[in-house]
Amino acid sequence: MLKELEKRVKEKSSFQKSKIMQRFFKTGKGEYGEGDIFLGLTVPESRNIALDFLNLSLDDIKTLLKSKIHENRLIGLLILVERFKNSDENDRKIIYNFYLENTRMVNNWDLVDLSADKILGKSLLHKNKKILYELSKSVNLWERRISIISTFEFIRNNNFKDALKISEILIKDKQDLIHKAIGWMLREIGKRDKKVLERFLEKNYQKMPRTTLRYAIEKFDDKKRKKYLIINQN
Repeated sequence: MLKELEKRVKEKSSFQKSKIMQRFFKTGKGEYGEGDIFLGLTVPESRNIALDFLNLSLDDIKTLLKSKIHENRLIGLLILVERFKNSDENDRKIIYNFYLENTRMVNNWDLVDLSADKILGKSLLHKNKKILYELSKSVNLWERRISIISTFEFIRNNNFKDALKISEILIKDKQDLIHKAIGWMLREIGKRDKKVLERFLEKNYQKMPRTTLRYAIEKFDDKKRKKYLIINQN
């Protein structure tokens, strides 16, 4: 079954698209995606393959996650996400634990963004969220991104507390990919409760990375946006 999946991936590969993706996902020396290999599949193509292999064993999914080929890892995660949606509580716990055991293989921003909230977030919605705080302090960039992106599920359910707390933990992070992720989650909070976002900004906007602030206030009117940006600059 795994061999058939890998064959399908290769059949869908595109040299031209792979070159574009290599640049887009910063795979050069010293960049965040250094060494990641792309075959040029689109996300819909990867998702279609995942849907055809939902019965793949966890051992085979782990083989996909260990692959140097980005699309293999993506398909493995998409299988997990789809299985999680249609599983009972016991199987969801197995997928949750499997995901946590393999977070270091969820090692590019799209892999995080397409899986973290859909597995960790959903698992922890009504449970203790201690693990996210542990991940937020990880030396691993992707685990830190997982910690904040997982809170998207809480935000969808109008529970903002953990997203705001983890944003404060990560607010001085040196990685732009974390700055963007925090800003995105703050913007999502603002869509649902602008007063909550504004209270957070009043406390933190002067020390926030400019990228985070820009993302967070994207839906504000021009006058208010300029006010925050001017003071942040000073």
